[in-house]
Amino acid sequence: MKSPVSLLYPRPNSRLSKSLLAIGVTFLATFAAGCGMNMSSMPPTPQNTSVTVMVSSTANDQLSQMNVTFNNLTLTSQSGKTFSLFTTPQQAEFIHVNGTAEPLLTVSVPQDTYTAASAMVLPPQVTCIMVQPNAQLLLTDEFQSNAAPVATFSLPAPIRITGTAMGLLLNLQVSQSVVPANCPLTAGNPAVSAAFTVTPVTLASSPINVQNGKMSSLVGQISAVNGMTNSFTVAAADGPTWAVVTNSNTIYQGVAAFSTLVAGMPVDMDLAIQPNGLLLATRISVSDANPTNLTDVNGPVTFVAASVPSLFAFGQEVQGFLFPGDRILGAVAFSFNNSVAQISPRLTNLQSLPFAPVFTTANMIPGQNVSFSAHALTEQGGPTYIPATTITLMPQTINGIVTSTGSEGSFTTYTISLAPYDLIPNLAVQPGQTTLLTNPSTVIVYVDSSTQLLNTKQLGVGSVFRFSGLLFNDNGTLRMDVAQVNDGVPQ
Repeated sequence: MKSPVSLLYPRPNSRLSKSLLAIGVTFLATFAAGCGMNMSSMPPTPQNTSVTVMVSSTANDQLSQMNVTFNNLTLTSQSGKTFSLFTTPQQAEFIHVNGTAEPLLTVSVPQDTYTAASAMVLPPQVTCIMVQPNAQLLLTDEFQSNAAPVATFSLPAPIRITGTAMGLLLNLQVSQSVVPANCPLTAGNPAVSAAFTVTPVTLASSPINVQNGKMSSLVGQISAVNGMTNSFTVAAADGPTWAVVTNSNTIYQGVAAFSTLVAGMPVDMDLAIQPNGLLLATRISVSDANPTNLTDVNGPVTFVAASVPSLFAFGQEVQGFLFPGDRILGAVAFSFNNSVAQISPRLTNLQSLPFAPVFTTANMIPGQNVSFSAHALTEQGGPTYIPATTITLMPQTINGIVTSTGSEGSFTTYTISLAPYDLIPNLAVQPGQTTLLTNPSTVIVYVDSSTQLLNTKQLGVGSVFRFSGLLFNDNGTLRMDVAQVNDGVPQ
């Protein structure tokens, strides 16, 4: 049975059973340096390749969270040899990487031609959010399968692991994973259909997007800093730990330089896989430079109260003092009367937009993806709740149908129609909040020469696409500055 969770109860407790996943895996082939043959009469010494396992997803806007734990991931060579990429459980949250990616771990893999792959996963935890039509209550539904699904992989062609470094992109096909994926579930338990595909792509020497080894807007907290090597370690909220290096070209935002980084700071980073397999930070942004008792919550705003300066947000990724190791948190209540509102500096073309890209606590709307920092020592009740120190607008992905096209200045514009289950139109009808949007089901997106076009279908009216970028409320009209375009997922 599902039970409605009102805004007065931040932690959801509803459960449904049986969900499943279908994961597509994409190998990123890279440099072939360092793999010469041993010309002596002795058998050649096996060579290894540094493989960075990355996670991504292909999803529409029905689900708000999907946590998956892998027990193992095994490759089988053409000669029948097997190699386990890892044997200790690895965790990842897949909805926040819709169309993007983040590293899971890096492992040394024997060079060989692999013809099969397999994995064992624990029952994934899935969450969806919507407003109950009759009672106008915010529902947070969680469901989980009772038995671990059997995962199978299909390789369209043999995969040759060679060279110095490669990437392995685990791409979760969300709509095929939870069937039906209605939110909330009204047709019984989801069906189980775990299907994996494996396809190789090329890793560029200077990665610029997900398809060739660059990952953008990764969030976590610094756990250690090594001043001798200009490197540091970041703990991600959903489980992974990243060893990160910097160089003279690394861009710093919110802090002056590498020397100002300390353990406990929250970071928003862009990483690129290097020829030696290391993760290079090309950009490091710090939204709150005070690491003392820091709590960091990332996810969509779900409710902004009209009567008091307070809001609720869904904790898609949470970590820090108040919620250490909490992967399934649900709603978090913040007060924001003294908060600093700011915009992620991930996109650098804001000044060129033909509208004013403004984000404040006065024009913040449910459905926007934000990052909260706080230094409270305890969870607090209303109307104060947890005082948010900073509220940062972060990039997000929307899935919608193109209904018209146009142009403004140097930008091509596309008017996007969102599905009825999308968080933005769903949450806009809640009572008790200020109505700020004229049409919450429509978004105008702005594409320019800096936008990464990773779509295979031609952008045009009537087709579905995923747009990733910063979403603004421009005096009641939703507008997005787009960083990346991907093919969409049917609504």
